[in-house]
Amino acid sequence: MSSTEFPSLDQSLKSLRAAGIVTAPGGLGLIRVAGDDAATFLHSQLTNAVEDLTASTARLAGYCSPKGRLMASFLMWRDADGIVLQLSADIQPPIQKRLTMFVLRAKAKLSDLSATHRILGIAGAGAEAALQQAGLPTPQAPLATASDDNVTVIRLADADGEPRWQIVAPAARIEALQQSLGATLAVASPAFWDWLDVASGIPRIAAATQEQFVPQMINFELIGGVNFRKGCYPGQEVVARSQYRGTLKRRMWRVRGTGDVPAAAAEIFRPEDPEQPCGMLVNAAPAPQGGWEGLAELKIDAANGALHLGAASGPAVSTGALPYEVPLPNEAEAAG
Repeated sequence: MSSTEFPSLDQSLKSLRAAGIVTAPGGLGLIRVAGDDAATFLHSQLTNAVEDLTASTARLAGYCSPKGRLMASFLMWRDADGIVLQLSADIQPPIQKRLTMFVLRAKAKLSDLSATHRILGIAGAGAEAALQQAGLPTPQAPLATASDDNVTVIRLADADGEPRWQIVAPAARIEALQQSLGATLAVASPAFWDWLDVASGIPRIAAATQEQFVPQMINFELIGGVNFRKGCYPGQEVVARSQYRGTLKRRMWRVRGTGDVPAAAAEIFRPEDPEQPCGMLVNAAPAPQGGWEGLAELKIDAANGALHLGAASGPAVSTGALPYEVPLPNEAEAAG
């Protein structure tokens, strides 16, 4: 289906509330890590625990530079052949190459699973029934995972109050699965799924935002992406220090603006400090109500004031609530 054939985002929002929607999310890549040492190897590289990852649970995880800045963010899970890392497609090749450099003598092999597998996203009131009708499992708890006949279904974070799942299957089976699900669900554009991702409050690192954020700056520890009890990984000391020493000066908010969707890494300014940006856009998508919505990292003491995109005189940006609680210091600590 071409982009001109998709329903409007507003219509997709109505469908989400009614029957539900199905789409093929865009911009995602998949890496499989296979071998006897796959879990041990990844455990030593990522911000979250991997050695105890079971086939029934997915996890968020980050891959940091030695300076503790995120080079990639993952959704990871086990399938029959190894551990799968889902990440932004534009960084998949270099991240796969970098991780491969550190395998050394470990029995672990990385491959591009995007070449053989595809992803479907479903959400809304009728999504669970549609999965059941298609003969697919329906995991219920957040990030619960179930596999059947080489198809993996993952329960994602809710978005805009609606349940979501994603399906990962061999490319040869995706069209039939999409047709089956489309019998009761409305087809939506990938852009609508991008908006649902924003609404869920789950950030995704892309090429433009690599090495811009310590995990806590984009709330990554709040959504289960960092395990502070696991062993060392690149950047671990910096991430731990950000957690336990001093006061965190930056957090992530849901933001909204008018006009065209800005690119990731667009800077945000406040009028009282026109020379120095006070934040950066992490992800953004067109909004069903018009304009755009996104996730942005901001100085905590700037989040409640006037904000502008690109320059202190640029288009206005407003902040909104995320679907999870963000602990904030008092005003004096945030400005200190």
